[in-house]
Amino acid sequence: MDKYLEFAKEMALDAGKIMKKYFTEDNGANYKFDQTIVTKADTEINGLLIERVKSTFPDHSVDGEEEQFGKSDYVWVCDPVDGTAMYARHIPVAVFSLALVIDGVSTVGVVYDVFTDNLYTAVKGEGAYKNDIRISVNDIKLDDMRSVSNFDMWPEAEYNLYDFIKELGKKTYFVSIGSVIRACMCVANGDFNLAIFPGTKHKNCDIAAAKVIVEEAGGKVTDLFGNDQRYDQSIKGAVISNGIVHDETLEVLKNNVK
Repeated sequence: MDKYLEFAKEMALDAGKIMKKYFTEDNGANYKFDQTIVTKADTEINGLLIERVKSTFPDHSVDGEEEQFGKSDYVWVCDPVDGTAMYARHIPVAVFSLALVIDGVSTVGVVYDVFTDNLYTAVKGEGAYKNDIRISVNDIKLDDMRSVSNFDMWPEAEYNLYDFIKELGKKTYFVSIGSVIRACMCVANGDFNLAIFPGTKHKNCDIAAAKVIVEEAGGKVTDLFGNDQRYDQSIKGAVISNGIVHDETLEVLKNNVK
């Protein structure tokens, strides 16, 4: 997996340069057909990834949030700028995310936070790292005063999390930082103990890299119903946790989300 990891790390750092270039200037933000924001950075990074995969791994395919290429069991799943709404407004939260998904399984993952210069990496079976220093999830329970959890929610989401957040919010402090992938890295690094994501159609791009990084850090990632899922296709939301709070979270979800 070394050559794949090195490819992903190099791509992440170059994506970071593009993100930085457009961050303080006109980033060309406009709305797509689904009313979500896209910027010059999103499309430029996605295009660069396709160009590099074509030249380096021509038998692989790309499933980018903005553009796709090819069809293969080896899929580079990418969210060029996660947290675009914040990025478009020059708020430094967004990150770059890239995973190599083999036969539906997230096997290599990188997430780059250009604003803090933190590069999160993982290869399945080899641990998770931040800037080459091994990281791990925390052991904080939901009813611990230190418990912090992230949620993402929007009115058109297939799964409505409002009742769930109201119920579980009695035990944990919920925040929404504007990037689910950045929140997942907070779980992997031990800052948060939980992140909840209701995304479905083409939202594998948001969770693919987080899946391998969080689990290699000792956490757990499933769909909203506790099942594992493929990351080369649309998903059924995601529960991203330190593992300790996972079952309790699923129980509350079962009673509040259909």
